[in-house]
Amino acid sequence: MQNIQIQRRATISVGDWAAGIPPILAQILARRGIQSAEQLQLTTQQLPHFRLLKGATEAAELLAHAIAQQKIICICGDFDADGATSTALMVSVLRTLGAAHVHYLVPNRFAQGYGVSPALVEQAQQLGTQVLVTVDSGISCHAGVAAAKAAGMQVIVTDHHLPGAQLPHADVIVNPNLPDCEFPSTNIAGVGVAFYVLLALRHYLRSQGQPVPNLAQWLDLVAVGTVADVVKLDSVNRILVRQGLQRIRAGVCRPGITALLQVAQRDPKQLQAADLGFAIAPRINAAGRLDDMATGIECLLAADLTTALRYAELLEQFNKTRRDIEAGMREEAELYVSQLSTEQHQLPSALVLYQHGWHQGVVGIVAGRLKEHCHRPVIAFADGDDGVLKGSARSIAGLHIRDVLERVHSRYPYLIQRFGGHAMAAGLSILPEHLAEFRQRFVEQVEEWVEPEQLTRTIWSDGELDASCLQIPFVQQLEALGPWGHGFDEPIFDGEFRVIQQRLVGQRHLKLTLATPQRVVIDAIAFNVDVAIWPDATVQRIHAAYRLQLNHFRGQTSVQLNLEHLHALR
Repeated sequence: MQNIQIQRRATISVGDWAAGIPPILAQILARRGIQSAEQLQLTTQQLPHFRLLKGATEAAELLAHAIAQQKIICICGDFDADGATSTALMVSVLRTLGAAHVHYLVPNRFAQGYGVSPALVEQAQQLGTQVLVTVDSGISCHAGVAAAKAAGMQVIVTDHHLPGAQLPHADVIVNPNLPDCEFPSTNIAGVGVAFYVLLALRHYLRSQGQPVPNLAQWLDLVAVGTVADVVKLDSVNRILVRQGLQRIRAGVCRPGITALLQVAQRDPKQLQAADLGFAIAPRINAAGRLDDMATGIECLLAADLTTALRYAELLEQFNKTRRDIEAGMREEAELYVSQLSTEQHQLPSALVLYQHGWHQGVVGIVAGRLKEHCHRPVIAFADGDDGVLKGSARSIAGLHIRDVLERVHSRYPYLIQRFGGHAMAAGLSILPEHLAEFRQRFVEQVEEWVEPEQLTRTIWSDGELDASCLQIPFVQQLEALGPWGHGFDEPIFDGEFRVIQQRLVGQRHLKLTLATPQRVVIDAIAFNVDVAIWPDATVQRIHAAYRLQLNHFRGQTSVQLNLEHLHALR
């Protein structure tokens, strides 16, 4: 469906810091901005100081006084994995630091929508809330914050989403994206912002002579939320994820994370950053997509493995249901795109889809899958409970999707009721009668901002590997240089292979046995192939772009190629 080209990264000069590192690994690191050996030392000592995060000290002092006076504190989170980990982190640490009355609320995706709303504030009032703390939300929640202040609450907003022209009238706002904030990372997730506020709180309490725990024991939650939210893995996020991963691999983590890994059948000792995004995050997210995010938060807050497993098994059921719903929606979406391509001979620069009966909690996943399939920005809409259409947007590299929505909104203010989000993902609400015009205006705006070549997916390769790199020690070295992820791209390599065997496994996955030009035989797998094309017994040679991975199966470890793209050479 999509146009794909494989392009090799340029060779660049590497400094003296790379002495002793194999040249191919030195190149990989240098291409990702590593310029010194210190940048590879991902220790907590290298984290920037919390004082650089504007508002963190003020928020800490307000929370310290609330704990001292045993005020009723309510944490208001969000219904995704970043919001769930942020909520669990804040609740757990505040309780550990002596807060006796800490509650949490998460808006219902279907009834209340994103963020702190006046309706959510009403629920907080019923709990007797005196201090309301937002995590992973709040920066655009003007009405909700105003309602909380009118009810006599102190309000602390901790968020990482981009602020609008006007800020809510909270007592304290902590957000690295505020224009006058000097924190060196604008990329930390909501859970990272919450963690920094708690670092400031710990410092304040310790200065008052109070014994305080080491917050490193909560870095497992920070790692999960950071990877789940697909924020850029800059140096700060790489430290947070590396340190959290190390704790999980060592078995020193929340019982809830241990339980989620058990139901996902993942070995903590072999865990990579990507597993946090593919194994843990979808199960937490499934609660917010289909039911109530409280199930995910309670799993993360569970004090013992037995309790955690009970919640994890519920989340597993939610996730299976989500996958079934998604499969049906994807099939309908792909059929629509196929018909559109046939009718118009080529796809438009952006896709806007709606189908009556689509599940509001799953449209974001469908938009993401379709974006990968077509390499176009995609918005998928579902019917909301209040008669509006609720949409989820996913974008391609180089197109800031929230900015596109903001431009459409400024030009045609009647089209979009609400919107918010990031560069790569956003949410919005529109009236059903405006769908056709919104589709037209959105596509027009995308066409103004994207160049035609952006609609061709480029797979950036770190080049061809010789046979010595297709061995376990090299892959282990590569893994040890992680975490890899958005903004610190996992290496992809490319080369030609002879096909020895090929067969389908599952419904849409292609399992292959390949041989390199040096006659090294290696297993490979390509996920979600077009079954109308593969397997093809006439294909004897392929060109493939691939990731290296270790396959652990029945006590044996081997190297496997995870094919990002393949095409036949015959």
